[in-house]
Amino acid sequence: MDYVNLGKTGMQVSRLCLGCMTYGVPERGSHPWTLPEEEGRPFIRRALELGINFFDTSNSYSDGTSEEILGRAIRDFARRDEVVIATKVFFPWRKSPNTGGLSRKAIFAAIDDSLQRLGMDYVDLYQIHRWDYTTPIEETLEALHDVVKAGKARYLGASSMFAWQFCQALYVARQNGWTRFVTMQNHYNLLYREEEREMMPLCAAEQIGVLPWSPLARGRLTRPWGESTNRQETDDVGKKLYDKTEAADRAVVEQVAQLAAQRGVPPAQIALAWMLHKSFVTAPIIGASKPHHLDDASAALSLSLSVEEMASLEAAYVPHDVAGFS
Repeated sequence: MDYVNLGKTGMQVSRLCLGCMTYGVPERGSHPWTLPEEEGRPFIRRALELGINFFDTSNSYSDGTSEEILGRAIRDFARRDEVVIATKVFFPWRKSPNTGGLSRKAIFAAIDDSLQRLGMDYVDLYQIHRWDYTTPIEETLEALHDVVKAGKARYLGASSMFAWQFCQALYVARQNGWTRFVTMQNHYNLLYREEEREMMPLCAAEQIGVLPWSPLARGRLTRPWGESTNRQETDDVGKKLYDKTEAADRAVVEQVAQLAAQRGVPPAQIALAWMLHKSFVTAPIIGASKPHHLDDASAALSLSLSVEEMASLEAAYVPHDVAGFS
């Protein structure tokens, strides 16, 4: 396993981050395809065995049960000081006022609830899951700064938003001497490359760590076109992200499959290797629901693609509407 610094910080993370949205109580929340705890724990353990020290979850995944499952697994399988735990805040966790968004009240309640579910004193990376259009950014940033100063989070990160919004947040934090965001977790893969226009150059200029979510387009880059899974059939978010661009995306998926056949490796390795070749990417957030998913991801770290191969994977791409911000 390779390790790199997370953005401008001195904290080192593995080049792969295990996304834990896959693990949760299926009957709770909006992800009926999740793996319950007894099925999910072996993947967390295997990730640790492969050298992955970076784990990402959210207070909104499966009603918070993803945090609970990850916390118990880390206590059983690892030393807390040797792993990097990231979680998020924004989406409502109850149907009541002040249980969502990025107000000072909501953030203070959310971090304490997340720490309780994780069974930890702090998280290494606390991320805003989305931009809050109803709360002044100054209120959000000062509250997050206070969370860091209280010792409940080591670093701050952001997720899907417009580049102008991220730039504003970075500027306001610097202007006020508040803790700045050190990472951007955004939607990026071979089927969706709109982030290359503004967000990725901004992150490179500001030395922001980039943690792409859905690096395999929710599995669409890993199997023959037209082949589906139970998750794809029940994943409403995935449908919103990709159903409108099927005609354009098919050519990309077929090119991935063709190159994979030529190289004698699974398509997942090709798609991940392409991303890992991008200098602005720190650690893709991978999902794993089958044993070979982690092995394929690990193998992608050592798969070298030529300039010509990279170009062939990108050639069929056409501009897409902005997606993944809601």
